[in-house]
Amino acid sequence: MIAKLIQMLPLQSGTGKNGEWKKQDIVVETEGQYPKKICFSTRADKINLNQFQVGNFLKIDFDIESREYNGRWYTDLKAWKIEHVEHIGTL
Repeated sequence: MIAKLIQMLPLQSGTGKNGEWKKQDIVVETEGQYPKKICFSTRADKINLNQFQVGNFLKIDFDIESREYNGRWYTDLKAWKIEHVEHIGTL
């Protein structure tokens, strides 16, 4: 998907059953008649978000994963590759 970066949320870190982890969420906006805002999680140890600025257009490769917790379902969009692209008009 290609979308415009509109916000970079603070870096988060912690320790889990597999050791330490770091993640950072970004919010992008699609183009078109009905633009959508989408939040992606990134692994901070795999993707350096410092190379991007708000307003950049990004090509994002991601996986979708859902999990159940206490009878409720939660869905995550996990970006595994992000590249800067030039804006080419309506996408």
